[in-house]
Amino acid sequence: MQGGHGGVVEELRVGLVVTSDSVKKGLKRDEVTPLVEEVLARRGYRLVYRGVAGNDAAEVQLHVLRAIVEARADLVLVTGGTGPRPRDVSVDAVAALASRELPGIGEEFRRRSLRETRYALLSRASCFIVHGSLVAVSPGSPSAVKTMLEVLLEVAGHAVHELRRG
Repeated sequence: MQGGHGGVVEELRVGLVVTSDSVKKGLKRDEVTPLVEEVLARRGYRLVYRGVAGNDAAEVQLHVLRAIVEARADLVLVTGGTGPRPRDVSVDAVAALASRELPGIGEEFRRRSLRETRYALLSRASCFIVHGSLVAVSPGSPSAVKTMLEVLLEVAGHAVHELRRG
């Protein structure tokens, strides 16, 4: 559903940071990256950065900044680390880098996710602006990532257009 307000960028450069100790250590297969690649390819968007971080705030921040600065990503999706456990640090790590939060993304993510699980209420998923790029943080399950991508890609083109306008 498109709104009637302003422009939309046609090309989105996307970065992905998978936050998972078990994927990083090779104990678990990365199911998120292929899913993200497939969704983006269908939309004609490019995945310009892929990274895997452990549940460590500094490591998550390093990957986010690399995606933005080195790969010039307009949108970075960080998956994993959004729950209530002490090791769930992704939201806090990104928030510490951010100039602003866009809470509607997390609100809509939780609203849609409640159709599948009541545990969506425990998610701290959100979206931030970091150095002029959108950085969204999603739970790490493939179904949650798919839902977050649906929410994000409905508005990302317009959001990036607005951020570029300054």
